[in-house]
Amino acid sequence: MAPRLTAKGAATRQRIVEGAAQEIRERGAMEATLDDIRARTSTSKSQLFHYFPGGKEELLLAVARHEADRVLSDQQPHLGALTSWQAWYAWRDAVVDRYRRQGQQCPLGSLVSRLSPATPGAQAVTQELLATWQAQITSGIRAMQEQREISPELDADRAAAALLAGIQGGVSILMSTGSLTHLEAALDLGIERLLAAPRRPPAPEVPEG
Repeated sequence: MAPRLTAKGAATRQRIVEGAAQEIRERGAMEATLDDIRARTSTSKSQLFHYFPGGKEELLLAVARHEADRVLSDQQPHLGALTSWQAWYAWRDAVVDRYRRQGQQCPLGSLVSRLSPATPGAQAVTQELLATWQAQITSGIRAMQEQREISPELDADRAAAALLAGIQGGVSILMSTGSLTHLEAALDLGIERLLAAPRRPPAPEVPEG
């Protein structure tokens, strides 16, 4: 069971996670050792195991959650406010910029692959990331439906799932080839599909009297 932390303890634990995340981005999950992480974060061995009793496996899981949170936070404020076409295209640019900066190395992917399937919560990290991501895209589509910019007949959750699948495919190709072309195409065509969805005209005004 994780220790109950004071505010200072929570800050120290977060500092270790952030330092470990930076070490893993630079060296890779396989190469980064606990000694490397302790050196970077100026943490003693006893202190590290106080915050992460399960050792490296528990620390890697915490870093994976941190990296999953970054995937979403890097898309803000646009992802949480998809209420205009301008906002949708600003979000599109934020996603492309995020993965351009990340390049071919995926910290989250390397961490999840390094964790044992038996590690509690390991599989949930990616599942929760995708579920939250899809839910926010779905909210954006529904906001546009309420504004009559997108047909209310369109299945918002299914459309969001398709757009997210396209993004993930584009990211996979980026990691294999270094090219952003497919990611950009998935986003552009996904948004264009939403734009092209038939819109319901506003109800005619009923004359008074």
